[in-house]
Amino acid sequence: NPVDHTVWGAETGPFPGRLVRLDRGDNPPETCIAEVYEPPSIQNPDMDPSKTGFAPRGIDVDRSGVIWTALSGSGHMASFDRTKCRVLNGPEATGQHCPEGWTLYPTPGPQMKGVTDPGSGDFHYYNWVDQFNTLGLGENIPIANGSGSDSLLALRPDTGEWVVLRIPYPLGFFSRGLDGRIDDPNAGWKGRGLWANYGGNFNWHIEGGKGTPSKMVHFQLRPHPLAD
Repeated sequence: NPVDHTVWGAETGPFPGRLVRLDRGDNPPETCIAEVYEPPSIQNPDMDPSKTGFAPRGIDVDRSGVIWTALSGSGHMASFDRTKCRVLNGPEATGQHCPEGWTLYPTPGPQMKGVTDPGSGDFHYYNWVDQFNTLGLGENIPIANGSGSDSLLALRPDTGEWVVLRIPYPLGFFSRGLDGRIDDPNAGWKGRGLWANYGGNFNWHIEGGKGTPSKMVHFQLRPHPLAD
């Protein structure tokens, strides 16, 4: 975390998964202190079921120190702001002790047939935060891998609006990570962009048949359709 220099990790299970914050202190490992924060869970009787989720998989942080994680099980992008927590540690820190720190954004797309829980049926292998506007949507834009929807899913946190970057062809864009680059800050949209790949372990699902190789995809966003 660039704000307090702590280390964060995500665990998908056991249900409902958790984020772990590690403060190394002045003399690690003797001074290390860990805190555990679980997504608001349907197993928590104090929670509104429509505001619950599970299975954080990817994890990243924005420049303000807010943690972002893709909930791979429930189909959400979630933010976690520790500064909103009333309880940080001690006997009341059960994992479910800081629902006020979480904000869940259901990802676009349909839910599984017969499922009435919030979220979507998409699978999010990882996520990443565009801290430096490499795509062109602004700074601190969280982006999830739409691994089950041939897409990358960019969230505008201020409005809750989703921008879907779909790969129409060849079919089978099962991405497992992404990153951004600014190669030339003076070249406008042409000098920056996102990079993601067709996950190499699912090549046989890519349109094209046997022998089809994996591919890297470069996403660039024009500020308007006629931009040079």
